[in-house]
Formats: sequence, structure tokens, C-alpha cells
Amino acid sequence: MALQMGFNLVQEQRLKMVMTPELRQAIQILQYSAADLLHYIEEQMTENPVLELEEHLTRPKGEEGTPSQELERWVNYISKKPSHYSSGRYSEDKENTLERVAAAPESLTDMLEEQLLDHSLDPVAKKVCLYLIGNLDEKGYLDFEAVEVCKRFQISEEKLERCLSVLHSMDPAGIGARSLSECIEIQLLRKEKPNRLAIEIAKRFLPEVADGKLRKIAHTLGVDVLEVQAAIDEIKKCNPRPGAGFADSSSRYVYPDVVVEKVDGEYVIIMNDSDFPRLTINSRYQQLLAQKELYGDETFSYLKNWIQSAVWLVKGIEQRRDTIYRVAEAIVAKQQEFFEKGVDYLKPLTLKQVAEEVGLHESTISRATQHKYIQTPRGLFPFKFFFPSGLATETGADLSQKTVKNKIQQLIAEEEKENPLSDQKISDQLRMEGIRISRRTVAKYREEMGIPSSAARKRYK
Repeated sequence: MALQMGFNLVQEQRLKMVMTPELRQAIQILQYSAADLLHYIEEQMTENPVLELEEHLTRPKGEEGTPSQELERWVNYISKKPSHYSSGRYSEDKENTLERVAAAPESLTDMLEEQLLDHSLDPVAKKVCLYLIGNLDEKGYLDFEAVEVCKRFQISEEKLERCLSVLHSMDPAGIGARSLSECIEIQLLRKEKPNRLAIEIAKRFLPEVADGKLRKIAHTLGVDVLEVQAAIDEIKKCNPRPGAGFADSSSRYVYPDVVVEKVDGEYVIIMNDSDFPRLTINSRYQQLLAQKELYGDETFSYLKNWIQSAVWLVKGIEQRRDTIYRVAEAIVAKQQEFFEKGVDYLKPLTLKQVAEEVGLHESTISRATQHKYIQTPRGLFPFKFFFPSGLATETGADLSQKTVKNKIQQLIAEEEKENPLSDQKISDQLRMEGIRISRRTVAKYREEMGIPSSAARKRYK
């Protein structure tokens, strides 16, 4: 059968979902953090000539004219209804915000370069030290090829080692190490009475230390297990990441979108939007709209498009505010026990449950909780904190992961150090309390909390 090709006109009906520019902008605004939204509003005010801050509004006296009915509705929507700004705004105090901003801390590079001035070095050695300082990673370690550095600066390996020793003599102790064992060794050697056994263990047996194989280390080195235990205690006092405290010198500030306060025994939700500018339409452009016959259809159409854009922006901000408020209201209602008693009473909660509660789609709830924060009497938390997964209990109630982790942590803290609880014993004890949890889940939670295994926790008398 031959293949036939041709051109036809076919008429058909098809259902298709189209995302309008207005919807796209509303989704974008909803998922913005407070800081990003403020930046976006500032960009829109720069781009859109009809937008103006409400406090700068000077309405013309006399000739205001009457625009078309549709445009008048748009103008009144913005100019007379700044409803997306709460009259009661949260503020910790009346002081100038800039006075509470801390100065940026000194960076690790600056601190090391300043210490380098205390060393009498020849120009080449100084350049090598500066090069090494500039190549430290965020943990304070060096990862480089010695041959390449020697070739770059035309120096011997002995001179490179002398430059490294200069860097290793600086604070914080352990900076410039090329491995974890070297980092610990540098710190141990800086002590007034270096523990030689600890140094030897750091050089050769760090994997065994991590696995809690103290008897194997003691047998290999021909020493008592208690001596090994004391040496490992010294090792644990060392900082494995000496440069971590300087990794990011920039200060990060979290701006809460919602504030929850307890007033007369009830929790009140306050939208923290006091820093958002109040938007309105510039009075000059309102005059132009009222004088269409003087400026023609082209000018009228131009202004109409900008006003429509302004309306979409304000509607998007109002919808964002309303959605966040409703989500926060549902969270406070569901997590009432957390606000009253603490994190042990945090209940499992899903986006789907909140979506059904507020009558919105689950994806909308997901966007509304991204990069958003709640200031509560118990501290500042991201919205996602209130959506923990959970485990079922024999009574039918659910417990959050955080609650179960706290119980595991408490059991380990109260265990006998000479006979620590295995993951299976922890699972059995939790089952006795009605919490159905497997040994593997206990091990998973324990590792997530950075708690070593029972073998590694064991202490010898």
C-alpha cells in the first residue's frame, strides 16, 4: 500500500489549559520569599510608570475627569483599596533597623594574612604562603599538587614544606592540613603536653576509631584499652574543620512572613508585611486617562496596559497574603500542642491535609510554604518545619519524626555507657511505649542525628 501525503483542513474541538500572564505572575509572587518579593516590587515600580508609593500620592485638585467604566474600576481597585497591607503590623521595637545589623566578621583569609606579617619571610616564601592561604577550602584544608606549586614558584619541596609549617603554626590550630589525620596531629602537637599515643592513633587508626574498635587498636599498639580510650577522648576534642567558622563571612537574615503571638490565652496570627510599599496609581496618569479625547487611542491603550499590569501585581500580592494567612491558620490549629508544650508534641502533617483544610490545591500549598518563616513564642521556624512525616502508634495516634528522634536521643543519653543500647534494644523499648519502629529506622534516625553506633559509644572502666 502506497503512502499518501497531502494537505487537509481539519476542524476539531480540544480542551486545553492555558496559563495566562496574570496566573503566571500570581504563581511567581506566591513562591517568592519576603525579601525576594520586596525586590520584585521595587523592580516593578521602576519598570511600570503608573505605579507610585501611596505616601507620595498628590491627587490633582479640580479637573479629574471621568475615565471609562472599566478603567475607573481598575484605578479605584488600586488607589482606594490597599487591602493587602495589614493595619496591625508586627515590630519588635521602634529602633532603627540598621543599628541592629552586626558588622561583617573578619574572613579567614584576612586573619591568616594578618598573622603572616608576624613572620620574617623572604619575598618568594611570602608569595607561596599567600598562595596556600588563597587555596584553602571552606573547611580550612589544602588540596593541591606539591609538584605544581614547586614548579610555579621555582622552589624545592623542602622550601614548600617550610612554608606549610608556617601556615600550620597559625590560628586556628589545624589550618592548612592536607588530611583529617594531619589536621588532628597539628592540633595535638600544639598542646602543652602532646599525647603521643593519640598522635599515633590519629595517624594510623582513624577508621577503627570511627567503628569503635578500641580493643583492636590496643592489641595492635600493645597498650591497655583504657589508654586507647583516653587517647581517643583527646582526639575528639580536636576540631576536624578549623576553617568552618569562617566559611561564610556574610550575615544572613531571616525575615518572618508571619508572627504568631499568644494574646488572652489564644494564638493570634499577624502578617509581617510592614516593609512592603503601599502601591497606588500616579495621579498624572489618571488625568491622562480622563482626557482620552486629547491624547488619542494609542496613548489610552498604552496607559491601559500599564494599569492592567499594576492591577495584576496588587492582586497577586493580596492573593499571596491571603494564602499564607490561611496556611498559617491551619498550621496553628493543627499544631496547637507544639505551641503549648514544645517539639515533642509536634504532629505529623502533610501538604494534602492543609490543602483540604483551606480548599486549595496541594501545589499551591507547596509554593506558599517555600522560603517562608513563622515567628512563634518558641522561636523562628520555616513553614516546612511544621510538616514532619510521622510514625503510627498502637493507640492510633501519630508521632512526628522529630518527636521520635528526641525519644531516641533521650534513651541514648540515659543509657549505661559501659553497656550502650543497640538499635534493636532501642526499637524494643520504643515498642514498649507503643511506638512501632523497626531497627533499621532507628539506625537511620540515629545516623541522621550524628550519633555513633553502640560499639563506638561503649566506654571501658
